[in-house]
Amino acid sequence: MKRSSIFLCTMIAALVAANAAFAQIIPSGGSEFNPPLPPPPPPPKIEAPVIPQMDAPMTQNYAPAPQESFSDRITTCLDEAAANGLGPSARAAYSRACANQ
Repeated sequence: MKRSSIFLCTMIAALVAANAAFAQIIPSGGSEFNPPLPPPPPPPKIEAPVIPQMDAPMTQNYAPAPQESFSDRITTCLDEAAANGLGPSARAAYSRACANQ
């Protein structure tokens, strides 16, 4: 009697736990409250590279050279001042005047 009641209680507990687990499964149609899935991304554009022609004239890039930054001009001026043997205060004055030209 004791074994059968333990077996019966175990079976009932397993069935209750199985029903609780089935309650968490989302059906294949989903819920009406779920947002729709986003559309798939567009496929990448694949283009063939441009093949250089043997008889085509060379194209030149006539863009002006990039201008030196202020930091580069200060560094160059400080190097010039040090090469001329100026002291620290004279270097500061020279680099200010040189970089702002």
